[in-house]
Amino acid sequence: MPSMTPRVGSDITKLAPGFRALSILVDAATITNMSVGSHALQRACQSVAAGGAPWAEAHLAAWAEVFKQFGAKPQRTPCSAEALRKRVLRDGELPSIDPIVDLYNAISIEYAIPVGGENLVAYEGVPRLVVADGSELFDTMKEGLPAHETPEPGEVVWRDDKGVTCRRWNWRQGVRTRLSVESEQMWFILESLPEMPLAALQEAGDRLIAGLLAMMPGARIEQELIGCQSGA
Repeated sequence: MPSMTPRVGSDITKLAPGFRALSILVDAATITNMSVGSHALQRACQSVAAGGAPWAEAHLAAWAEVFKQFGAKPQRTPCSAEALRKRVLRDGELPSIDPIVDLYNAISIEYAIPVGGENLVAYEGVPRLVVADGSELFDTMKEGLPAHETPEPGEVVWRDDKGVTCRRWNWRQGVRTRLSVESEQMWFILESLPEMPLAALQEAGDRLIAGLLAMMPGARIEQELIGCQSGA
């Protein structure tokens, strides 16, 4: 398994002191249990309906404040965890998309944490979290057709050597690096702020890894804590 450590720009640590994340690399194997993701998603929706994680409100509020600092409007473009949570509270469930996507969405919902899943083979260079200058390209879909757009100057984005892979930190993923069950190498990033206990971040990562191994027992998985490694 090739090693890879995502980079976090110094501007990001100034913007969000205490930001830390779990980076999880996966050499995928044949999926033998397709129902793991959907079952996890169902449990996560039930957990939210029952009140959810005790840190959920504070953690998502902290993400909203960070989004405001780089010019995003969290009411219109919330962090990914907030968007999923709102859908679950509104509809009582979240539709199944793909076994892998269902699994990491379930972790995001249950732990109130933004979770990204990417096809690492599609990356050019190392993933890095940076402040955009506005010239970068982001591939997306508009009216059912492939399209490109650019982030706002000062916007926080994930990117590689080719362009932006996720806009507004963790709001919208690009098409090029989108993950599915066919992906041979997967990268997951679980992003937290100090309002979420570090032990809970690590527990979320353990739950994701356990689900992946239950889904594809032959997978090889590595994890690494990046960003600020201190805190409760």
